[in-house]
Amino acid sequence: MISEKMKGYVANSSVIRAMFEEGKQMASIYGADHVYDFSLGNPNVPAPDAVRDAIVDIVTKEDPVLVHGYMSNSGFEDVRTAVAGHLNGLHGTKYTSENIVMIVGAAGGMNVFFKTLLNPGDEVVTFNPFFVEYRAYVGNFDGKLIEVPTDRETFEPDPQALAAAITPKTKAVILNSPNNPTGVVYSEEVIREIARLLCEKQKEFGTSIFIFSDEPYREIVYGDYEVPWIPNFYRNTVVGYSYSKSLSLPGERIGYLVLPSEIDDAEDMISAANVANRILGFVNAPSLQQRVVARCLDEKTDVAFYAENRQMLMDGLREAGYTFVEPQGAFYLWLKSPEPDEKAFVAKCKEKQILIVPGTSFGCAGWTRVAYCVSHETVRNSLPGFREVAASYGLS
Repeated sequence: MISEKMKGYVANSSVIRAMFEEGKQMASIYGADHVYDFSLGNPNVPAPDAVRDAIVDIVTKEDPVLVHGYMSNSGFEDVRTAVAGHLNGLHGTKYTSENIVMIVGAAGGMNVFFKTLLNPGDEVVTFNPFFVEYRAYVGNFDGKLIEVPTDRETFEPDPQALAAAITPKTKAVILNSPNNPTGVVYSEEVIREIARLLCEKQKEFGTSIFIFSDEPYREIVYGDYEVPWIPNFYRNTVVGYSYSKSLSLPGERIGYLVLPSEIDDAEDMISAANVANRILGFVNAPSLQQRVVARCLDEKTDVAFYAENRQMLMDGLREAGYTFVEPQGAFYLWLKSPEPDEKAFVAKCKEKQILIVPGTSFGCAGWTRVAYCVSHETVRNSLPGFREVAASYGLS
């Protein structure tokens, strides 16, 4: 009885979520301490204390009719003003509340954007490997996702490959930096070149091509890496942001879209995004969480916790003989399979109660994703199993 489109989605349901559910089943068999689940990007770091304090203060002191009531589909004006001011201080921009739409997490924001932009048959380009749900988000509105390979040495976007993929039907390019699943931070040099090429393509085809900058991991970076603010380099950029990772609030589904006044047809785009927020069924972003994040704009997650896991995991895997991409941001390590069929490697890891995600889920065979947003003990205790698997391949 279900729709044909949903049949396809069900058949290709997220491998990541399936592995997460399998991890819970394995924990009931072997004990949670003996299952090393690196499948899901679910932060193990608690939200900052300021989040709890804000919730308590809001629900005890603010008008409950306001806190729990409807507001503009784009969100509370004072919250959007606060977000705009925060961004202006960070990036030297001049956003106002009109440029901000509060959204139901990064996923909700991307669906709002594609609902706003896409007609059936329109194309959206992304670089593989990419977050698995992009296919569904574009497909929800009968768009076509075009995959372009990244540079397989650096896993940064290849601007020339992008240029070859752009057609008159291209409406948007998704950039995700820091990247899920590779942990790579896209350099300013690459961003500038992508911007230059897209400007050329807009002139060539007489069309508007948007960048959708998917940024839930913006604050999670290591060392001296910096994440470029893409609207400063390319005018037709819309930013989607989520507090799921920066404040460890994945289940609260709260974030925002930035639709700069400089984008093509800005007034209509902003109006349409507000309508899309409503008719997609979100109506508005969660009211309490809007008010909470407005008080926590300068708060950050404990990046040092992830940095410790990152270093421990890299040291252990390097010693065991594995090849991987050193994460520059986010909390994922992109691990090369010791054999061409990475699903067989994933299965061998599972025999040691280690759950990692095959790269084919992200459009890139031969690799796997290790989500190290877990406890220190999970990382430490998984390393003997990783070593045993490596030994079975003759790695050293």
